[in-house]
Amino acid sequence: MCTHTPKCPTAHSADREAAQVVAAHPEQGWNLLCNALVVFDDTGELLPDGQVVAPHRPLVVTA
Repeated sequence: MCTHTPKCPTAHSADREAAQVVAAHPEQGWNLLCNALVVFDDTGELLPDGQVVAPHRPLVVTA
């Protein structure tokens, strides 16, 4: 499916978010990646098989 060189990681790879954006919708808060992963601005993800990955923002530490 991916025609990029080097090939994009699969949707189930640990580095899946490194795939190329094929459809950007910043006004709606999401992008479709080459590996069929939908990535949301809140860092949540929707895998091609319908599984949901909860947002995983880094924790902000205040002193």
